[in-house]
Amino acid sequence: MKVLIVGAGPAGLYLAYLLRRQRRDAEITLVEQNPPGSTVGFGLVFSERALDFLYQDDPETHDLIVPAMETWRDLTIVHRGERVRIDGIGFAGIGRLRVLELLHRRLKAEGFAPRFQSEIANEAQLRGYDLVVGADGVNSVVRRTFADRFGTSIRYLRNRFAWYGTRKRFATLTQTFLDSEFGPVNAHHYSYSPDTSTFLVECAPQTWERAGFARLDEAQSLELCQRIFADALGGEKLVSNRSIWRNFPVIRNERWSVDNVVVIGDALRTAHFSIGSGTRLAMEDAIALARALGEHPRDVRSALQAFEAARRPVVEKLVAAANSSGDWYERFPEHMKADPLELAMSYIQRSGRIDRDRLRELSPEFGARYEHAHP
Repeated sequence: MKVLIVGAGPAGLYLAYLLRRQRRDAEITLVEQNPPGSTVGFGLVFSERALDFLYQDDPETHDLIVPAMETWRDLTIVHRGERVRIDGIGFAGIGRLRVLELLHRRLKAEGFAPRFQSEIANEAQLRGYDLVVGADGVNSVVRRTFADRFGTSIRYLRNRFAWYGTRKRFATLTQTFLDSEFGPVNAHHYSYSPDTSTFLVECAPQTWERAGFARLDEAQSLELCQRIFADALGGEKLVSNRSIWRNFPVIRNERWSVDNVVVIGDALRTAHFSIGSGTRLAMEDAIALARALGEHPRDVRSALQAFEAARRPVVEKLVAAANSSGDWYERFPEHMKADPLELAMSYIQRSGRIDRDRLRELSPEFGARYEHAHP
């Protein structure tokens, strides 16, 4: 079987590893348009038990990644200068580049290496393979090539965000909401290594316009964000890595495969960054696709149909939660009218997965504090 995997992010790397291990007779080609070590952004965040799926299917890779993670048990909401700690909501952070390095290590152990700086420029380059996998992210060339047949839809959220890093270390995953001189802003920040943190800044459209970000270059935007969040940064500076302002794209596909072509990860669908599930979904896609191919070794199209049938219900449930979270952030200036405790409660319930009973179980201290204030 000849396989082409486009994109050497977490989805593509992990699928190549799984197929290499599973199908020694397969001729696998993994191409990546960027050079080695090139990545956008900084840290990735996972829910506390998000990698349990990996332990069940691949304990060696699980045991390679988990020790490299920063973990914490609580999260913190900062609003009107008050810090509200929500206990028991565990998370783990790790550098995006570190994840790629570890997956490269797994591939190297199998005697396999991607082809870097190899760009797919036209449909002809996708021909001649038994299976083509688009694991090439939000701007997937594979998805764009067959967009009509995939039934692709893309809409953009209104808020703007820029993904920075900082040397400031944070004790928990923290959401800082601030009524700046330009209007409401918020920052998602968390440590992902002993000396580095993600610091993602988000603006409502009106705030973004009043601050004049459209007229600022990358360095000027960084300086202004650094000034706005000076207290949260505690004197530390922000670091840029192609940290341009973006609108989050909500990508969906009616069909996951077209003939022998399939898309996975962010090429297939996006999950809002506020729930930290994009990389988890990508790696779970790789596992599910490899499993389906193993169950249908001589019939690629049946394998792709089985992959979608097994995976779609799980994905749709998580994506629904991500959509609810993204919608909540689209209205975060409105939520900021509440007092800090009420904002924290609204935040923790934003995805629709935690009600008052579940909150008492997960976060007994915060739940008791809230019920005392709002009997």
